Amino acid sequence: MDFDTITAISTPLGEGAIAIVRLSGDDAIAIADKMFRGKSLATVETHTIHYGKIVAPDTDEMIEEVMVSVMRAPKTFTREDVVEINCHGGLASVNRLLEMALGYGARLAEPGEFTKRAFLNGRIDLSQAEAVMDLIRAKTDKAMHVAVRQLDGKLSQLITKLRQQLIETVAHVEVNIDYPEYDDVEEMTQQLLRTRIKEVSEEIDKLLAMARQGKILREGIKTAIIGRPNVGKSSLLNALVQENKAIVTDIPGTTRDVIEEYVNVRGVPLRLIDTAGIRETEDIVERIGVERSRQALKEADLILLVLNNNEPLTDEDRQLFEVVKDLETIVLINKTDLSGLLDHEEVSTLAGHHHIVTGSLIEDAGVDQLEEAIAETFFKGSIEADDLSYVSNVRHIQLLKQAQTALSEASQAIDDGMPLDLIQIDVTRSWELLGEIIGDTMQDSLIDQLFSQFCLGK
Repeated sequence: MDFDTITAISTPLGEGAIAIVRLSGDDAIAIADKMFRGKSLATVETHTIHYGKIVAPDTDEMIEEVMVSVMRAPKTFTREDVVEINCHGGLASVNRLLEMALGYGARLAEPGEFTKRAFLNGRIDLSQAEAVMDLIRAKTDKAMHVAVRQLDGKLSQLITKLRQQLIETVAHVEVNIDYPEYDDVEEMTQQLLRTRIKEVSEEIDKLLAMARQGKILREGIKTAIIGRPNVGKSSLLNALVQENKAIVTDIPGTTRDVIEEYVNVRGVPLRLIDTAGIRETEDIVERIGVERSRQALKEADLILLVLNNNEPLTDEDRQLFEVVKDLETIVLINKTDLSGLLDHEEVSTLAGHHHIVTGSLIEDAGVDQLEEAIAETFFKGSIEADDLSYVSNVRHIQLLKQAQTALSEASQAIDDGMPLDLIQIDVTRSWELLGEIIGDTMQDSLIDQLFSQFCLGK
């Protein structure tokens, strides 16, 4: 495909040691050569880096001292000529270079356009393109590793294999219908078709079985810390984050709003939400915080309910147990360093099947046990991030479910004795849905929408 030449700043905005202005397209090298004083970039070998200076168009005044990387098509990320200008990371400096590139004929890239070109030029498929953003957003080593495996094409290979099985099945049905006189072609019976559908369906089941863990690795566990005021919610947040993000005092109601922070627990990103103590209050500001806490409860994947070992259970505590009885919850009994006035037997009864962890956050006791309980709750204590079957993208999960539904409808049609040519419609539909995962059967408008979510310069 022929595209114009695009450019963008590919490093985060702000002050830093180095910033990169990237160009991609047929004129990338020519445009960079007009800006550069050093070796002629038009004649240098591909995949080489060169020292020189960027000079003003009219005065030849030096603007920047740079290193310029030249990479010629097709062995580049976009499969186009690519130039990366490495300059000092000041805002004024990098913006001046970008303006010069635009002045010499490049166009400002849209968000994700470099990766979009890699997809459109056939270097990567759509699932690999989405893995690029997953890799950028990964918050733990395990999440990063899953994204790398997807970027490497492991999911694409599996989806392609499943689609091949389906299309071969459809073709077999077509041959039987259109050329019944061919004796050397195995007859596609309903039993054989059922077997073929079952094989693909079982593979999709395996992918979906791992999808919950994959989604958690990608997006994190939205975790709400709740409890009455002054039971140690903010102390728990600080203990998990290992720094003082929340204000901790002996005064009830100190936390007036919802505080959010990401933390790595056994390789799993937790999106911790320290809520205002849920209680009736006349304080208008605190009341708003309490309402936000109730909303956080509704949206959370995990609830950490904190109790005070130094106080008897109150009606407010019992109400909280009622609120979380059907939610994924871990109960933390805090302040075990103080005298025990809490009735642990009643807590056990109220908690039911939920994990109970005891400790003293002020003495850093119980945090390890809490982390173990979280891992046990969501991953049965371990995560196999090397598993090639991880699916973490919500779009992929929905398409897999739809493809599975189409295969289920095909199986039901077989049970109902429907003709093979009608059954194959559902099989073909499943093939198309799987194709949307890797971009083979994707509408242009949906592709544009996906890449618009990428960061500028990527």
